[in-house]
Amino acid sequence: MFTDYQKYRFYEFLPGLSIWLALVLGIILSVFKPLWMIYFIIVFDIYWVLKVANFVFYLNVAWLRFHKIKKINWKEALRHEIPDYKTKHHLVFLTVYNEEWVVVKDALQSLENAVYNKDNFTVVIAGEERKKEHCEDIFNQVKESFGHAFNHLLFTLHPADLANETPGKGSNLHYSEQIAKEYVDGKGWKYEDVIVTVFDIDTICHEQYFAYLTYLYCISPDPTRTSFQPVALYNNNMWESPSVLRIMAFGTTFWMMTSLARQDALVTFSSHSMSFTALVKAGFHEKRIVSEDSRIFYQCLLAYGGNYTVTPMYMPVSMDTVRDEKWWKSMANLYKQQRRWAWGVEHVPFLIWEFGKHPEIPLWKKIKWVFVEWEGKWSWSLAAIIITILGRLPLWLADENIRQSALFLNAPHMLEKLMSLSMIGLVLSAIFSLPLLPRPKTKQPKHLYVVMLLQWALLPITMIFLSAIPAIDAVTRLMFGKYLGFNVSQKKRK
Repeated sequence: MFTDYQKYRFYEFLPGLSIWLALVLGIILSVFKPLWMIYFIIVFDIYWVLKVANFVFYLNVAWLRFHKIKKINWKEALRHEIPDYKTKHHLVFLTVYNEEWVVVKDALQSLENAVYNKDNFTVVIAGEERKKEHCEDIFNQVKESFGHAFNHLLFTLHPADLANETPGKGSNLHYSEQIAKEYVDGKGWKYEDVIVTVFDIDTICHEQYFAYLTYLYCISPDPTRTSFQPVALYNNNMWESPSVLRIMAFGTTFWMMTSLARQDALVTFSSHSMSFTALVKAGFHEKRIVSEDSRIFYQCLLAYGGNYTVTPMYMPVSMDTVRDEKWWKSMANLYKQQRRWAWGVEHVPFLIWEFGKHPEIPLWKKIKWVFVEWEGKWSWSLAAIIITILGRLPLWLADENIRQSALFLNAPHMLEKLMSLSMIGLVLSAIFSLPLLPRPKTKQPKHLYVVMLLQWALLPITMIFLSAIPAIDAVTRLMFGKYLGFNVSQKKRK
């Protein structure tokens, strides 16, 4: 009989095994059965073109909704359409580690600008005891600069080295949320009237964010069974960042926008909002993992027996790219950030394990969510490598007899046409990236806008070395039990 630990480790082994088997089998087939591999590459490229077509369609849908939503005055809509909106209380969490004061100040300033009624807002500044002196200095500056801006400021200091937790944002949130629960209970607020928002400390929110969030919450048929997901931009230091960081940041934004438009596989990511009822029922953000932002969705899905969703918010929040003063340090930061995001593969064994305890959740729904997480990390790890390297390998290695076959002779032309079709997604991304650029702080030369378009030519290389390889790194670490700790992304502005 296997122990629970051995069973769970087996589930952790499976995603990495599927990826490495695909890589090894791809090489073996390219050498010994090149025609088989050519068939596979053609089928995969057709699949990829269909994914690109799906991406293009939903990106256009999201783009139209995004610009429509931003034009509406949601504060006025609240006043006219939701008479009892003032019964809703906002609890906003900002986690602090070693960030500079200017980063914290900008985040709180955007929050103050977005507040429509300060009596409805409590802001929790969650610091770390590991950086006690720095965090307490931040606390004092927050009190001095923003003590007047909100109903209440709540400061927490997450103790170092608590048992059974992974140091990082998740454990910090878990601790501060427990303290916030005592605060909410002391106020006598109904949990269903409290809306929780979790922001990274570098988040600059749109001035209409909380008005729109409150509006969506009030009109939702069951607001305690849904999270609310905004559009993630990385505009805070976009102009100072290297081209590679810019295109990867835009890529994340466009992936998020298509996910919002599709909704069927939408999971919370980075900044998100939800009811305090759901947060408490789910047991707060998970304190033992790295990917707490998406895990909270699955915690709620399980807590509500599969009846939990994410509502799209076509409203932007802007964060920093992982820029550093040195170009090579920026690339190292990006690699670590991508690896940390890919560490979301830890949801696969978690879901397989937990779904077995929930017979009330339909089987199709269990299969769907395991597939969403597994296929997402599989494609992330392999798509760029299959298209650019493995796809050409059988053409390079085939012997003379194979080279005379009709399939071999036509394969390069077929693959070229398929890849030409898939370029539509890249071209559309390049075009849409220009209107999303923030207004520069200083005047920029006109030719730089051309560079902003041409930089997308770097995408194929970037997708291999700073996306696929970090993802393979992450799934391989999980495969062998080399668990990833929380890496705090270094983000610097000029």
